[in-house]
Amino acid sequence: MTVIRTAGLARTFQTKHGPVAAVRGIDLTVREGEILGFLGPNGAGKTTTLRMLTTLLAPTGGTATVAGHDLATDPAGVRRVCGYVAQSGGVDPQISVREELVTQGRMYRLTKPQAKERAAELARDLGLTELLDRKCGELSGGQRRRLDIAMALTHRPQVLFLDEPTTGLDPGSRADLWDLIRRLRAEHGTTVFLTTHYLDEADALADRLVIVDRGVVVAEGTPSALKLEHGGSIDATLQDTFLAITGRSATPADAAPVAV
Repeated sequence: MTVIRTAGLARTFQTKHGPVAAVRGIDLTVREGEILGFLGPNGAGKTTTLRMLTTLLAPTGGTATVAGHDLATDPAGVRRVCGYVAQSGGVDPQISVREELVTQGRMYRLTKPQAKERAAELARDLGLTELLDRKCGELSGGQRRRLDIAMALTHRPQVLFLDEPTTGLDPGSRADLWDLIRRLRAEHGTTVFLTTHYLDEADALADRLVIVDRGVVVAEGTPSALKLEHGGSIDATLQDTFLAITGRSATPADAAPVAV
């Protein structure tokens, strides 16, 4: 079953120097329960595409549906079925984890008892139970990202959009989040749409990759298939494969980021 479908999805920004086409026509499909890695060089249009798919930015062209809800005619329906974790997160450092989770539940129109029950459930599932009474500002980077994801899962979305979820995390915290993403799909059938700076992350997590450049899709397939087709061997690195596809290397080398 197809959960996300776009056709010619586009976004042009008006600037003082004239129009800038950030996304020039994205065509893609994402299947139910799939972990999709959405990659591209800096300025390729990844975050703009993600923001359109989550209704945070209106397209200027094309069409898209998320879990059967049309982006243009039913944005409220799209928001009901998707969760979104932005690059920077958005927790209040002055309140506790429990308060943040309960407030999120209330925003999704849960009753107070329901919101408290859901907060406890999310804390248990995401390893936050012992942190419920700690202020959000006292959490480590990895703990904050788990809280960000917990908040995005409050309404049990079918699709989870993650925009560079592990940027700035230490290796242990990154590994924990990888395990969490896999568990969400395995236990709940959640479809995950992932942008990332890290090519090793995309290689390890994604069932399929879509690579965009200059606002359009330039390659898609499983990591192995792309390596074989563009890297010359199934044993090629995703870095070499990415360079062959886009003509541009991911930098810096130690982090292997693909986009901002």
